[in-house]
Amino acid sequence: MKFYITIPKALMPFYHNELITAQNDLKSNNLQSSWCHLERAHIIGQKYPYEHTYVHWKMLQFGFRIKSPKEVIGQIPRLLVGGVKSFVGHIPVGNTGGANVPPLKPMEIPEDIKKIFID
Repeated sequence: MKFYITIPKALMPFYHNELITAQNDLKSNNLQSSWCHLERAHIIGQKYPYEHTYVHWKMLQFGFRIKSPKEVIGQIPRLLVGGVKSFVGHIPVGNTGGANVPPLKPMEIPEDIKKIFID
């Protein structure tokens, strides 16, 4: 079992790019693209407690922004336990993090994201 504390420096630019793009798309009211970039940030950051928790915080804010009770309610437990699961190395690899998918379901990682991962 691996324990992770912080995201590797090599992954940080990819993680930040997804979050910045999500924020810019949200400001432009391009909601579908914004959500897609939050999901991608989740996949990249889910092994790392802070980054994992932060993405769920952004997803919760997104849920409030679009007035989605399902997303807001779905993000609360993910926000509370996501980082802990990252810390102990028990995450569903590739899970996109939204309330539209089961929280423990592993998912296929997009090919372009697979290429940036380093162990």
